[in-house]
Amino acid sequence: MSDREIIRVSDVMYPEFDIVEGTQTVASAIKNAKHLETGCIIVDRRDKNDEYGILLLADVAKYVIAEDRAPERISVYEIMSKPMVSVHSTMNVRYCARLFHKFGLTLAPATEDGNIVGIVTYNALVLKALERIVEE
Repeated sequence: MSDREIIRVSDVMYPEFDIVEGTQTVASAIKNAKHLETGCIIVDRRDKNDEYGILLLADVAKYVIAEDRAPERISVYEIMSKPMVSVHSTMNVRYCARLFHKFGLTLAPATEDGNIVGIVTYNALVLKALERIVEE
């Protein structure tokens, strides 16, 4: 068995992220976002039976900028993804990386007890892994 320390999603995730209502405009969501380094904005559930959604900055580029649409005239719900793939905050980053690869993801919300507690990205996985390798 390996003596390597297990790196968990919670060790590499961004603990701060933005959350908006789906009815908000894309322009408003981007303007008010404070944590765009995560590459996404979480779309809140409408009620307890709903699911969270996700607005990727890449989707804004594809469906707003590339199509020359006005971001102040498009609601977040028009271009968001819902439901979204999430990972548990205690997941080993090795399995998180495999999941990202298998499903073509670059980021995912990290959850605990059904609530989002952070955002994990490929970049964060790699940077943390390299940091550990350099330390050894």
